[in-house]
Amino acid sequence: MPYDPAQSEPRWQQAWADAGSFTAVRDERPKYYVLEMFPYPSGRIHMGHVRNYTMGDVVARFKRAQGFSVLHPMGWDAFGMPAENAAMEQGGHPRNWTYANIATMRGQLKPLGLSIDWSREFATCDDDYVAQQQALFLDMLAAGLITRKSAQVNWDPVDMTVLANEQVIDGKGWRSGAEVERKELTQWFFRISDYSEELLSALDSLDGWPEKVRLMQHNWIGKSRGLQFRFDTVGAPEGFDRIEVYTTRPDTLMGASFLALSPDHPMVRTLAETNPEIAGFVEECRRIGTTEEAIETAPKMGFDTGLKVRHPLDQAWDLPIWIANFVLMDYGTGAIFGSPAHDERDHEFALKYGLPIRAAFGEPGMDLAQADALVAKAPYVPMKSETVTYVRGFAGQPDQTGDEGVATAIAAAEQQGWGEGVTKFRLRDWGISRQRYWGCPIPVVHCEVHGTVPEAKENLPVLLPLDVTFDVPGNPLDRHPTWRQTSCPVCGGPATRETDTMDTFVDSSWYYARFTNPHAATPTVRADADYWMNVDQYIGGIEHAILHLLYSRFFARAMEKTGHLPASAIEPFDALFTQGMVTHEIYMTRDDRGRPVYHLPEDVNDGKLADGTPVEVIPSAKMSKSKKNVVDPVNIVANFGADTARWFMLSDSPPERDVEWTAAGAEAANKFLSRVWRLADEAPADGGDDPDLTRAAHRAIADVTKSIEGFAFNKAVAKIYELANAIGKSKAGGEGRRAVLRVMAQLMAPMVPHLAEDVWALAGGRGMVVDAAWPKADPALLVDDTVTLPIQINGKRRAEITVPKDMAEDEVKSLVLAEDSVSRALEGRAPKKLIVVPGRIVNVVV
Repeated sequence: MPYDPAQSEPRWQQAWADAGSFTAVRDERPKYYVLEMFPYPSGRIHMGHVRNYTMGDVVARFKRAQGFSVLHPMGWDAFGMPAENAAMEQGGHPRNWTYANIATMRGQLKPLGLSIDWSREFATCDDDYVAQQQALFLDMLAAGLITRKSAQVNWDPVDMTVLANEQVIDGKGWRSGAEVERKELTQWFFRISDYSEELLSALDSLDGWPEKVRLMQHNWIGKSRGLQFRFDTVGAPEGFDRIEVYTTRPDTLMGASFLALSPDHPMVRTLAETNPEIAGFVEECRRIGTTEEAIETAPKMGFDTGLKVRHPLDQAWDLPIWIANFVLMDYGTGAIFGSPAHDERDHEFALKYGLPIRAAFGEPGMDLAQADALVAKAPYVPMKSETVTYVRGFAGQPDQTGDEGVATAIAAAEQQGWGEGVTKFRLRDWGISRQRYWGCPIPVVHCEVHGTVPEAKENLPVLLPLDVTFDVPGNPLDRHPTWRQTSCPVCGGPATRETDTMDTFVDSSWYYARFTNPHAATPTVRADADYWMNVDQYIGGIEHAILHLLYSRFFARAMEKTGHLPASAIEPFDALFTQGMVTHEIYMTRDDRGRPVYHLPEDVNDGKLADGTPVEVIPSAKMSKSKKNVVDPVNIVANFGADTARWFMLSDSPPERDVEWTAAGAEAANKFLSRVWRLADEAPADGGDDPDLTRAAHRAIADVTKSIEGFAFNKAVAKIYELANAIGKSKAGGEGRRAVLRVMAQLMAPMVPHLAEDVWALAGGRGMVVDAAWPKADPALLVDDTVTLPIQINGKRRAEITVPKDMAEDEVKSLVLAEDSVSRALEGRAPKKLIVVPGRIVNVVV
């Protein structure tokens, strides 16, 4: 009977469901919580989903077999702009679009045979989840973890919504194409910056995280030690007699040649009110982009205000005040001093506008003239750990490292009373206000008498109205005829609801905690949270290495402070694995105008389209709908079975690297699985034992166990290939062979669970393999009693012998001389040399 996954896979999935095999239970067993980053319900699963969830499934099934009570849940990150955009473009309602997509994707995921406890499934747009997220918000507000303040935002005047920096492209709204404005709005913020030091220092304890992710978070939080000081102004508007500056390189202050202000600096705003040129320059700056990346890559632009500041170390030394497009308002003070000799950006600016370039330090041993000559054409920017000669410096030794120079400058400023040493962080408070409909409503009201008031918990959830339309730009909540009208929880008087909804990062920042009891009437149930937390293994893409993980770490601390998580869970993810992407070749032709036309892989055969047109093959890239280099997992499952897709994803490359999907690879995976089926289906009923086969089985147990524990799934696959080859070569039959087949079924079960159940049943296993305990290797069978020694004759390998490891050298030589190939080479003569390298090789010189 041939291998038929279309028949067996649904049967085993139903058997697992009937048995409740994957229902998570809080009991006396040790627990293991494995979680993959949950998907956005876009409507179709892709091969990245298959890879991500297969990896998690291997871990979950492996730990279950090892005796753990496993929690392996699934949910949907369901709020956000794509649903609202779909409603605008296609009609209908975001809620209907979202739940229809969830139903489709659930139907696509279930055939993969994932060991998920589907009873814990939820979507972040579910009323229950909204209610508990709003309850969390109120608890965090009461605990002082949330604030409301004005902030500069990117405002799309057509869509009438705030845009994230990433949604501003060439100064325009990513969807409307309108010129983006900088606007000051009152926003809600989580006070994540209060935890900057703790979030930074705790990274050192995350031993189970990739070093690159910890480094990315370290850099994002951005701790720096520097000097905060003041420049006295000359001729500035009233109220701006001093300008605050923060710098991490105060040792370059003697090389200053200008002061630069952000276009959003308060003094610039004041100047722009009466100076049209300044107002025009500020608008031009905003049009070139507002992200750090856009500012870094944009041409350096400046405007000389004609005002000056006095150097703090020399009151006769004035520096011009410029407005510069590269100075950010939301880091430091929105003002910097430019030291062109020691900063590439400042150097470029100084050359462009003819500003002085003075060296504060030079290479070791240089004098002032040499140092100035050094920096005339290019800045001198050594590592802070390198020793330099300070040619224009503060008190202290002229030869110091940059770190020592910074410390000297801070000490001098504090001693002389014109500056203070300050530690700052790059991390800013997390603004969560979004002027859009499809998100979790912020549970506050605005009362004319009592101001901004938290909604009463008994009134939760505050749900979105369903009778909205998207035919007019802007937030439908702002123009709804009745939804905004409510009563004040304090006085009962008339009040209006907050119409901003929460950033969708909020939804995904605590879902791991909700899974511990997803249907509770409180955000968590402490007994369940105490048992299941932390997540033992978290799996997801590197693209979420910063914001999602950072916000989740903050939320765990906030939930601990408000009583929803234990103190042991403030770092919610014990181990993190970031998998590589799934890639595929791109197939392209060109139209009459030379423009690229992309083609799906299923439309290409032997490098040609169906009409014979040859295609251009572009090297493998991340799967993209726009490039059509996508492979539909549903088709793969239909054609080959889920186990083939799973096996290929695990076998082709280390899981942290990208994997290229190829039709040949899928066919090879399917061919191997069919071979395994035949090994079990055609196993001889009778025959003796094979000690070598038994030993191979125990080596496979040890190697596969080690590989799965080390996330080296491709190595585990390779060891199963070796075991299958050993079974195929062995003459063993009967129970001896069936016992090894059962071991192979157990080792394959985390990876190809359906075929493993078939092999287990064919080999006489009791019950289902999903319920079998993980096999243990016999240490005695892991020790090889024999060794195979290659025989080289005059430097060429001619034969090999297998001998006991402890065989005496003379006995080994006797066996070598008895070998046919050696006898023929010697022709009855004694060898010139016969050298035995114990355990390695035998060399015969004729």
